Amino acid sequence: MSLFLLGIVNLSAHPHFNKRVRALLPGGIQAVVSYRTIPFKEMPLEELSVGDFASPRGPRLTLTNEVMAGSSKLVPGTYTIGVLKREQNDWSMVLTEGRILQNIDPDRSRFIHLESEFSRTKQVADHMEISIIPGSGRFKGMAVIIMHFGQNLLKGAFSYPDSDVAPPDRTEGSYHGHP
Repeated sequence: MSLFLLGIVNLSAHPHFNKRVRALLPGGIQAVVSYRTIPFKEMPLEELSVGDFASPRGPRLTLTNEVMAGSSKLVPGTYTIGVLKREQNDWSMVLTEGRILQNIDPDRSRFIHLESEFSRTKQVADHMEISIIPGSGRFKGMAVIIMHFGQNLLKGAFSYPDSDVAPPDRTEGSYHGHP
């Protein structure tokens, strides 16, 4: 089994952005994904064998409160987001506590497996895109991390405690007119 932490190739020829996606979940839980964009062409995922792990530029998930990934409790803190190749055309999303150093294979016994769903899309993401959205279908009532790379769409879900308190709408100029 191999580890691939995909690094910077040539910054002068192609700009990359640091991105941060923040979701305020019910109960006041903040989930923040931080990552650096990477062109899909620089992600040699086709070279990975079944069972291999990759974390393209080491995206991170930071949580302010406890959530659940299946039966695993995620305590507040920072986790590295990665992908695990389950089959030739199937991936799952995993988390590992803290940051992964480049060229260090993480302890796989400590992987936190998110309930995952992999699909192919017609829309091509030239650069890896990561977001957090409310779940639907089998992920209804959960928060879903979406990773779109090339024509690949990988979803990884985690649940948060039931709460009657919806997060306030704090978006500037929001549709509902909240400040």
